[in-house]
Amino acid sequence: MKILILITFSLMLLSLFVAAGFLIKDDSTTHRVLRSLSWRIGLALLLVAELLVWFLWYQTD
Repeated sequence: MKILILITFSLMLLSLFVAAGFLIKDDSTTHRVLRSLSWRIGLALLLVAELLVWFLWYQTD
């Protein structure tokens, strides 16, 4: 589960840097920045869900 959380977080960061690159290089007519940031939002929601699963089911005291 920890590996899955790390992979999701890494993909989120990658999506953020890709969006920043698109913002710098592209003109205003393309929607690649919006698409990349949409992926980041989806990955953030997935990360929250993974963390909830981790804290609710895998953490035992």
